[in-house]
Amino acid sequence: MTINQEWLDQVQEEIIDPDQPIIDPHHHLWDRPAVKALPGSRYMFDELLADTGSGHNVVATVFIECGVMYRADGPEALKPVGETEFVNGVAAMSASGNYGPIRACAGIVSLADLNLGAAVDEVLEAHQRAAPARFRGIRHAAGFDPSEEVRNSHTNPFPGMLADPTFREGFACLAPRGLTFEAWAYHHQVREVTALARAFPETTIIADHFIGPVGIGPHAGKREEIFEVWKADFAELATCPNVVAKLGGLNMAINGFAWHHRDTPPTARELVAATGDWYAHAIDCFGPDRCMFESNFPVDKLSVSYPVLWNAFKLIAAAYSDAERQDLFHDTAKRVYRLEI
Repeated sequence: MTINQEWLDQVQEEIIDPDQPIIDPHHHLWDRPAVKALPGSRYMFDELLADTGSGHNVVATVFIECGVMYRADGPEALKPVGETEFVNGVAAMSASGNYGPIRACAGIVSLADLNLGAAVDEVLEAHQRAAPARFRGIRHAAGFDPSEEVRNSHTNPFPGMLADPTFREGFACLAPRGLTFEAWAYHHQVREVTALARAFPETTIIADHFIGPVGIGPHAGKREEIFEVWKADFAELATCPNVVAKLGGLNMAINGFAWHHRDTPPTARELVAATGDWYAHAIDCFGPDRCMFESNFPVDKLSVSYPVLWNAFKLIAAAYSDAERQDLFHDTAKRVYRLEI
């Protein structure tokens, strides 16, 4: 992915409700040499600050794993701990106050290979030692599609991974440590996430990006059909009280809206017109107190700027009460990630 800031800057909008406190619960940091699977522009602390400081009142963020800054040496299973060490350093920089009032990376979610089974507990302990005040959970991405036209998750998952006995043996190590699990899969895998949630009711599961509606490859041109099946599956997922939903991540290339191929990027109102039904259904199913808006930056930055994206969220949230908007933008994320801000 290549970020074209000049292209994004073609759309400038007045910030809607600029005083609304926001916790952005899903962003990444990377440098191209360190993330060969995600070629593109550098997105480090400076770039994050430029986006979060572009008009909306972002008071804190949560970092989500993306395979960055792994340890070069030592046991293979412990190499992802390098990501936690790196991000904890960024968080410490932000916490100094030298870069403004935002508390970036106040929560950290990294990778631990749950396919290690019970042996993954050593990795979880190492993550917690690396960032005892900020480490909150893991994401072991499960997005798998049989089509070669759809890129599977960077963790190279196999079909049915969420139901695999060894994976679940590793998953069982999360709750005793008070750790959450980020569920990143594709729309046809929602039922697999539901089965996992029911098998582990004591583990908080965060459903990332609506559980990934795919709109490319064999799924192209089938958005209405996919939406109808997803609606029923997502409503069933919402019956699991241990699951909360992240609302965002619909502007990736894989979603098939192809904003990045246009001469100009979308406005906030165009985003709402194209994707608002997904948000409305998710909020109806989960309720605002179990939903949180997310930027998924810089991945979604391929299609939309940070100010315009959060304007779109605020247009969607206008239908809800003040208390419900506070949940969607701030309180749900603060509670789920146990942020002291």
